[in-house]
Amino acid sequence: MDYAAIGLKAGLEIHQQLDTHKLFCACPSVLTEHTGPTFQRRLRPTQSELGEVDAAAIEEAKRALTFIYEAAGTCLVEADEEPPHAANHEALETAMTVALLLDARLVDEIHFMRKIVIDGSNTTGFQRSALIATDGRLEVDGKVFGIPTILVEEDAARKITEREGEVVYRLDRLGIPLIEVATTPDIHSPEEAREVAFRIGSLLRATRRVKRGLGTIREDLNVSIAAGARTEVKGVQELGMIATFAENEASRQVALAEVSRSLKAARARVGDIQDLTAILTDTASKVVRTALDRGGRVLGLPLVEFAGTLKGKLGPELAARARIAGVGGLFHSDELPAYGITAVEIEALRRSLALGDADAFALVADQETRAREALELVAERARQGIEGVPPETRDPKRDGTTAYSRPLPGRARMYPETDVLPIRVTAEWIARLRAALPERPEAKIPRLTAEYGIHPQQARQLVEEGWDEEFEALADENPPKTVATTLLYTYAELRREGVPVDTIPLSETRATFSFVREGRFAKEAIPQVLRKVATDRVDAGSAATALGLAGMARGDVEREIDEILEAKRDLVVERGEAAAGALMGLAMERLRGRADGRLVSEVLRERLRRATANRK
Repeated sequence: MDYAAIGLKAGLEIHQQLDTHKLFCACPSVLTEHTGPTFQRRLRPTQSELGEVDAAAIEEAKRALTFIYEAAGTCLVEADEEPPHAANHEALETAMTVALLLDARLVDEIHFMRKIVIDGSNTTGFQRSALIATDGRLEVDGKVFGIPTILVEEDAARKITEREGEVVYRLDRLGIPLIEVATTPDIHSPEEAREVAFRIGSLLRATRRVKRGLGTIREDLNVSIAAGARTEVKGVQELGMIATFAENEASRQVALAEVSRSLKAARARVGDIQDLTAILTDTASKVVRTALDRGGRVLGLPLVEFAGTLKGKLGPELAARARIAGVGGLFHSDELPAYGITAVEIEALRRSLALGDADAFALVADQETRAREALELVAERARQGIEGVPPETRDPKRDGTTAYSRPLPGRARMYPETDVLPIRVTAEWIARLRAALPERPEAKIPRLTAEYGIHPQQARQLVEEGWDEEFEALADENPPKTVATTLLYTYAELRREGVPVDTIPLSETRATFSFVREGRFAKEAIPQVLRKVATDRVDAGSAATALGLAGMARGDVEREIDEILEAKRDLVVERGEAAAGALMGLAMERLRGRADGRLVSEVLRERLRRATANRK
């Protein structure tokens, strides 16, 4: 796709959890599987200080949900039964350090604000947020990106499950300090978005005060094209997926813009909702049949000149709006006949709605009030489809696509926080932080390459993924390339298996390498030992013992090799020393993790030469 031609613009908001206690109390910032006591709330929209009500809050209120909270390992602050304590000083200093690394201008006084959020993710119905600095800058590959704002805010509660009319949250995550770094919309390609995200992530990790692991960093990606509108993809958890989401959102907006142009040219319009129950009284459709058996109705919405624009285009957008009203979904004519609705029934529906060949329709079968509300929301989105691409917030999905969440929030959701005192930022405070700034990533990457002899790409990965400090601690005592491989690739493989490698203490990683140096086991066993350490939460010595990795003396290796040579006597006779490659594979299958690979190779070649010479 030609991103310049479509006018792609993107900006990022990076949210990173800080490795401190919670923002407004002394509770630890750790997640738990304990539920604790529960309580419930209903949240409603309120006016901002300007007397306005945010559109996103209004739509959220339409869902009419009850929120159940599990108060696991938390105090009365998270339950909103006690006022917030003084703001976490370490969290503020971390945000100020990041601001200085980004050459931003620190505010003179820190004031917390309330941001209305009634999706249940905060017991108060709002999130506390404070501006720390403005007007920063970040240079990536010679291009400068603006950093307009840097904030500190509290993380949301953790969603556990959803059921009809209710959402269950756990309060362990609520109140963990977050730093938010926002960029200007100067990003013009998906790859550029990914590079900027990784660079900001590197700066955050350089402070050594941020959490590590899936879910500790989340990115909001704002994307628009010239013919589209700003869409916020909220809560991307993997930096590496940023480019995929940017690409898919650009493609979605291109498709919707094309639909809008065709609908305008055809003078498309949205008709009035009609009751079509009588036509489908005897239908074989299970969905419709279930609704009718429960006393529901079938309502239809005429979409004049919409034929061919729904399936894979506007259809998913309309269905997402219908679900806000609580219905299971909707049918539209571009996907029918299907779901038990026959061609004969479709023709009868079209006649009742007075539709031509170029027209489409949407159906909802449910309790009448709910079905009507759903189609009213569908009608609103269909009219927006004629006009163009509406601004909105969307949720990321694992495959890199997104789903509608809510309208794009605006300024109407902000008002002052009256329970937290302002904090004065003094020149002395700034000077102390500036004197202790960590090494910048752009300086550290070439230094690691030069000092430790590793590839520049490995050095960059170590810095971007936040393993550079651990690397230096380990590489001073062990082969740097082996250490880099372990931290970058072994850890990645174990993480893909679901092994919680980010919980392994540096002391146990160091002990694992020391056992390799001492010959207790070979380096090939490092993944096994680390897997055991992380999974069973034991020390490296206990893990090695449990795995039977006692290490092998040279004589033991010789006996094992002699057994292999005897078993493969025909191969030795036929190929002589040229059989070393095939035999080495067999030897490593038997000895991997128990003996060093170099020792195995040395013994094998020595015994093979002797066996070959004896047969001459």
